[in-house]
Amino acid sequence: MLRLLKQYFPIRNIVFFIFEGLIIFGSVLLATVLLTFSDSYLYDSLLVLRIFLITLICQTCLYYNDLYDFDVSSTFTETGIRLLQALGITSIFLAFVYFIFPLAIIDQKIFILSIAFLLVFIIGWRLLYIQILNKGMFNEHIIILGSSSLASDIYKEIASTIDCGYTISVMIPDAADEKYPMDLPDHVIVQKEKKDLCHIAAEMGIKKVVVAFNERRGTFPTDELIRCRTAGIEVIEGSSFYEMLTGKVLVTKINPSWLIFSQGFRKSRTKAFFKRIEDILLSCIMLILLSPLLIIVSILIKIDSKGPVFFSQDRVGLNQKEYMMHKFRSMVVDAEKLTGPVWAQNNDARITRVGKIIRKFRIDELPQLWEVFLGKMSLVGPRPERKHFTDELEQQIPFYSQRFNAKPGLTGWAQVSYDYGATLEDAIEKLNYELFYIKNMSLAMDVIILLRTVKTVLFGRGAR
Repeated sequence: MLRLLKQYFPIRNIVFFIFEGLIIFGSVLLATVLLTFSDSYLYDSLLVLRIFLITLICQTCLYYNDLYDFDVSSTFTETGIRLLQALGITSIFLAFVYFIFPLAIIDQKIFILSIAFLLVFIIGWRLLYIQILNKGMFNEHIIILGSSSLASDIYKEIASTIDCGYTISVMIPDAADEKYPMDLPDHVIVQKEKKDLCHIAAEMGIKKVVVAFNERRGTFPTDELIRCRTAGIEVIEGSSFYEMLTGKVLVTKINPSWLIFSQGFRKSRTKAFFKRIEDILLSCIMLILLSPLLIIVSILIKIDSKGPVFFSQDRVGLNQKEYMMHKFRSMVVDAEKLTGPVWAQNNDARITRVGKIIRKFRIDELPQLWEVFLGKMSLVGPRPERKHFTDELEQQIPFYSQRFNAKPGLTGWAQVSYDYGATLEDAIEKLNYELFYIKNMSLAMDVIILLRTVKTVLFGRGAR
């Protein structure tokens, strides 16, 4: 397993991405050699750069079309359709690049043959890889110790994620007479006794034990876990394992002691300085580049409905200080006059015609770039909520106030990982992601979130 941005990714997934890049590069190179009947191009550095450009753009389009999400593209039909879409977008994007940089152009016949090769090779390669995933080949086998709801959550997450990289081989309940609430497959051994845990792990070649007990004194197998640990078997607390597995923290199931002693939540002046520089530079660039769009949207809002262009509302920011946040107005004036403060719903009648479009593609949030520039917000952070809602949620959700330890963001880990939420359950799930971000925030993670935000915006996902 490879640790990246505080999460663990199966090394085979990294190898898959690199190997697929080589397939794309090799397909274009093969088409070039076949149609020119010469291998002299192998030594042409300019050709190598041209093919590398195609590879880079093609893999970017594959990513943005969910072809690296195997829960989405896990069948032949779905893979084929999405691959055709991705290659079509690649062709359009390359046409723009070639128009600006004619030197990058490759022969049309070579490009067409390359597309044909890519369809065959990528679909074949992916079908083979999906079979590997379905059979759990090269997965890391683990033992889950405990029968808590956390243990069930870990099991469900592994069972439902085809490329998580783990296979549960043994599950041991808290007590011998306890049963798991879900039906377990035949390959999962349910061991009633905790004794000989180290022997079982060594015999099955298992190198990781996940501890997810209920809070029960006197039943914790301290001696057995010490034997495992000193024998070189990794012993990891269930909440930490779930965090690394999913990229979120289960706020309703973690103990205060876990939050106190777990790694993360590191702050430094250097990190804060570079994050502020990132915010100033990117917000300034985006305000300049997007100024024509901002002007057009402002005009359309005035034409579409009566009222101001901008909508101002109080929000709770860093250290629970309130500030005024600005958005493009996407609802009718006095939208909450009769209802009071409420979350937006699907097909909300208060939303204007222009509002439906700008909300779908998050354009209504762009005026907040000014708040980012001024330092009231950050590009990346927990999304700000109104005090009316935060006061209620603090009473109902454990650790909710911890989200105010970071500046509110224009986008965030919760926004790229979870759809729009308008219920208490949604607020809890978003906090799971927000707490993970605050615990592990870094500039590298900000970059990943911004890139994923582009994907979310382009496809208009999760908006209301």
